[in-house]
Amino acid sequence: MSDPSTPPESGPSGVVRVLLVDDHPVVREGLRGLLTAEVDLEVVGEAGDGEVAVRLAMDLLPDVVLMDLRMPGTDGVAATSRITRELPGVRVLVLTTYDTDGDILRAVEAGATGYLLKDTPAAQLTAAVRAASRGETVLAPPVAARLVSRMRAPAPTELTPREREVLVEVARGFTNAEIGRVLFIGEATVKTHLLRVFAKLDVDDRTRAVTRAMELGIVAAPDDGEHRASRVAGPEPPPRSPRQTPLKCRRSCGLTATPTYPGEETGLGCFVDCLRSISFHSGRSPGTRVAVR
Repeated sequence: MSDPSTPPESGPSGVVRVLLVDDHPVVREGLRGLLTAEVDLEVVGEAGDGEVAVRLAMDLLPDVVLMDLRMPGTDGVAATSRITRELPGVRVLVLTTYDTDGDILRAVEAGATGYLLKDTPAAQLTAAVRAASRGETVLAPPVAARLVSRMRAPAPTELTPREREVLVEVARGFTNAEIGRVLFIGEATVKTHLLRVFAKLDVDDRTRAVTRAMELGIVAAPDDGEHRASRVAGPEPPPRSPRQTPLKCRRSCGLTATPTYPGEETGLGCFVDCLRSISFHSGRSPGTRVAVR
């Protein structure tokens, strides 16, 4: 008895059965015209999002799913992962306009057999569909070059959770002061985290840091609505829980401070460093206790 999760060997008479997945009808129409012009290729279904794609793949058992990546609802990576997990005999060939490292790696890790760009010539696209149906790996030249370059390059140092949080807020357009308020850390601590991020990503400014992090899949592009809402409203502060243990300046200036609620300890050293100049100009003597608020 044949496995129901395995499609027939290239369909009847060696015809490759293809499921098209793209959220743009005009793209699907163009692909359908291109593929059906070939005597050995047959389009058996179309889907405009990942959820429908998974359902149709289960029902139709195509040889190849030609999959777009970025779609509303269930995206192409999630759909690819489900299809390759539940239908191991069905090959997924990604066809997209995006060639960032993050997109490529996510698709490959999800189980895609190949990765092509939408500027691929027609003859190469039809040949790639046939190759994918045979289980061969198919990569667009720019994609292959990116993967080889990534394999040869030293692995980037992992960002800490706090560094990642800071970078996410930078991507949303927040200033250092705003990030400090959102994360309940001092502005100087934000700068420290950013300098470490710059060093780890081998960049020298905020814009390039965000761009590089998106390319590597470290952070996602922020939603505009989320950006505006968080910018206006801001986060709810945590309940205050007084702390009585004073912390001394890390540079031994003699100034101490007592955090007033959880989350302030992280940036307290840098904050007290800033207070050092205040102490000098205001005439406070070393050892003055300052409540951080």
